[in-house]
Amino acid sequence: VQLVESGGGLVQPGGALRLSCAASGFTFRAYAMTWYRQAPGKERELVASIGSDGGSTNYALSVEGRFTISRDNAKNTVYLQMNSLKPDDTAVYYCKVLRLPTWGQGTQVTVSS
Repeated sequence: VQLVESGGGLVQPGGALRLSCAASGFTFRAYAMTWYRQAPGKERELVASIGSDGGSTNYALSVEGRFTISRDNAKNTVYLQMNSLKPDDTAVYYCKVLRLPTWGQGTQVTVSS
């Protein structure tokens, strides 16, 4: 199992970023996928999840209405569109297969003016 996140960077408050996670080594379309984040000095937290067919999504209260998780099973990729970013969104963002233990290397998102 391999997960490779990309798309992070430095953005001003109110800005937007789109994260991508390219997956390989397993049957992507059969598994629900998740995005987590970990801010400095804090525990890793679940941000969003999406069902195997993309039909169901769930979000942490802190990001609901601002973030959108989606997936393209033909490309073995899961996305996280992040809008109206706030400084509190600053963290390393990771994707993870819901029922598998493997983590990607993460991508840094920094929201600062």
